[in-house]
Amino acid sequence: TIAVFCCVAALAITGSLHHVDKDLLGWWLCERQVKSGGLNGRPEKLPDVCYSWWVLSSLIMIDRVHWIDKGKLVKFILDCQDKENGGISDRPDDAVDVFHTY
Repeated sequence: TIAVFCCVAALAITGSLHHVDKDLLGWWLCERQVKSGGLNGRPEKLPDVCYSWWVLSSLIMIDRVHWIDKGKLVKFILDCQDKENGGISDRPDDAVDVFHTY
């Protein structure tokens, strides 16, 4: 999904998103949302805060962000935060780290 984001962003910057089948790409990106609300990087993988960012950003660029359950995604991300000490982990109940917090 990082590669997808980079490609979509490059096309967006150059005004070339018309070359993309936005419905097909949007469908594949929306399929990344799992029951917990988070987004994964590819099928059969666990959701992750950073993949959630890459997928969400791509969906925004192709105007398909309304195809996911935003409330569930927000809950997933908030469940990844350490409310006592600060920071964000890759998924709920994991240790926070600088990469995912940033």
